[in-house]
Amino acid sequence: MRLNRRSFLQMSALTGGGLALGFFDSPFLPAQGMARMDLLPSAFIKIAADGTITVMARAPEIGQGVKTMLPMMIAEELDADWSKVRVEQADLDDHFGGQSAGGSTSTQGNYLPMRRLGAACRQTLIATAAKRWKVASAECTTAPSRVLHAKSGRSFGYGELAAEASLLTPPSVDSLTLKDPKDFRIIGKPQINVDIKAIVTGKPIFGIDCKVPDMLHAVIQRSPVVGGKVKTANLDEIKKLPGVRNVLIIAPAPAGSAGPADTTTEPGTVIAAAGMEPGVAIVADTWWQAQKARRSLNVDWDSGPGAAQSSEQFDKKADELMKAPPENTLRSYGDVDGALGGAAKVVEASYAYPFIAHGTLEPMDTTASYKNGKLELWTTSQSPAGGRGQIARALNMQASDIKVHMCRIGGAFGRRLSNDYMVEAAWLAKQVGGSVKLVWSREDDMTHDAYRPGGYHAFKGGLDAKGKLVAWRQHFITYGEGQRYVSGGTLDAVEFPSGRVPNYALFASAQPLMLRTGALRAPGHNAYAWAIKAFLDEMATAAGRDPLEFHMELLNATPVPMSASGGRGNDSLNPERLKGVLQLVAEKSGWADRKNTPGKGMGLACHYCHAGYFAEVAEVTVDARNRIKVNKIWAAGDVGNQIVNPSGAEAQVHGSIIDGMSQMQQEITLRDGRPQQSNYNTHPFLRIRQAPQIELFWRLSEFPPTGLGEPALPPVLPAIANAVFAATGKRIRTLPLARSGFSFA
Repeated sequence: MRLNRRSFLQMSALTGGGLALGFFDSPFLPAQGMARMDLLPSAFIKIAADGTITVMARAPEIGQGVKTMLPMMIAEELDADWSKVRVEQADLDDHFGGQSAGGSTSTQGNYLPMRRLGAACRQTLIATAAKRWKVASAECTTAPSRVLHAKSGRSFGYGELAAEASLLTPPSVDSLTLKDPKDFRIIGKPQINVDIKAIVTGKPIFGIDCKVPDMLHAVIQRSPVVGGKVKTANLDEIKKLPGVRNVLIIAPAPAGSAGPADTTTEPGTVIAAAGMEPGVAIVADTWWQAQKARRSLNVDWDSGPGAAQSSEQFDKKADELMKAPPENTLRSYGDVDGALGGAAKVVEASYAYPFIAHGTLEPMDTTASYKNGKLELWTTSQSPAGGRGQIARALNMQASDIKVHMCRIGGAFGRRLSNDYMVEAAWLAKQVGGSVKLVWSREDDMTHDAYRPGGYHAFKGGLDAKGKLVAWRQHFITYGEGQRYVSGGTLDAVEFPSGRVPNYALFASAQPLMLRTGALRAPGHNAYAWAIKAFLDEMATAAGRDPLEFHMELLNATPVPMSASGGRGNDSLNPERLKGVLQLVAEKSGWADRKNTPGKGMGLACHYCHAGYFAEVAEVTVDARNRIKVNKIWAAGDVGNQIVNPSGAEAQVHGSIIDGMSQMQQEITLRDGRPQQSNYNTHPFLRIRQAPQIELFWRLSEFPPTGLGEPALPPVLPAIANAVFAATGKRIRTLPLARSGFSFA
């Protein structure tokens, strides 16, 4: 790696002098399974003459805590006084490298790069102090925000050294020495979210709070059926309403188009930019005026072929596909049919789960300002660079002419990986030639989401005379066409117990779908983990064995390699880590001494996803009306050798468990192509009174630290379902709970 002064240090115009530091490259990432990341010259660290340290947080903050965690990594190796550290959200800038949030990747992707930034700055400050004192750098050490020379008792504050340090030749990466974790002062200690005061006092830090001079406000009425378009609308009437500045019919973008939107020959009609839905846009002086005018809007819709789809139709088609030969084989080895035919006991069950919405507390929103051929945006995207690229293509602009500010985001869970709302705001700003703030209503959000797709699973498992699982057959019914499945509607060929059963077959078939789908927290895993792990519990019960023992036997089995079984994928599951969290949660929950009684039971489940290993035990009581009270959840996790911010980590696990419980009672259904749920009253989240006590335990391992946004969510669904069976003898094979005759108390 080549570094020079220009690429390493950047002077900042700070009163009294200061230092701004940027690091160029991260060559160690491939060893962690991450893509190579180049950090171009940028000011990650600024030290003012008064000792105040400003650290830039480069990734979008969606509630997962990275705005606190990434600066902690830098500050630790800088040996900064955390009380003097100020954190600022970075704008989108290619100099920061990848700036996105998703997949629980922020920890493993930043743990070494951010620490090396801090270490490099610290070493430069030490060299500056040593030069002044005319001593060897090796004689100097640091204490929080100070360089010390023990022999002479002298010291300098970082602020006293910053300006001069910026003139020194930077250290090479190979010369950097990172702290021993036992010496950490910041990492591994609970740190309060840097935005917490602003959040609880209602400061305007979220995208929905954004205000710019002379901005207008917009809403868009989209077709109630995906793919529908406007035939006619009462535009002239709407234009006369108070505060309304403009009303536009948005025509569908040409198929395959990624170019600019053009005005059509029809007055008041424009062609949508690629990525936008057709509809009617209303631009007004205030959002309330635009929304009120929308209520007077009368649209005659051409709903298109999507109107023929319904949840009832999906269920019927799935039943037909389950009875037909599977379309695709995802993985097959051994002799499944023969093993099932010779099994001492065969168990069959079908599981089904629905489409669900993200339901983010902050609806989709972006503010955009267009002036002199340039765009400036304030957005809530998880993938702002992707959104900038979409806008550039759609509006025929250069990406360099689009400036993006990242606002704090009030929930995302994968929804904000789709940048449709970002494109809409940019397109509207260009249409009006000024500033426009677009905010979706709650109903917009719920009925035009990129939904978590529903799915169906038909299982058949075989046990030998000793109760060992000898055969597993699974037919997954999803959405798509042929071997192309919708976003979020796939199933990993290596998903446990794949490779651990001697005879195994995983098949998939798909049915057509016009509804838009996408990633939802722990994509895919949040649904099929429930089905698979609940059926594993069924097999353990049929075998007359403890589910924990049943899992351990499978994890101890010699895995069948993918290359020998005709499957695709990388089986990266480490069985020892999964066994470790199972043993830990069993110990902490008193699993061996549990006493299931009518109306009260305990259930266990484990899962591996997004590089994290979690096992969870649920204790529930179920009353005579099948109302479930989840009394307590024990969770054990292995996400490597270091918990960066214990406070944030606990919040992520607790949030994942609550989120998973919410998903058990949610559904989006279609009738005539129209989503039937439009707000929280019909797509409910867990109430505070329904939240269980949660105990969290960490199993530290020798592996590098990984993320926590997702891996704790999947196992809570089967753990609760298995506990309900232990309490009632009734299986939950269909979600939401209401469709299996249950509800949360």
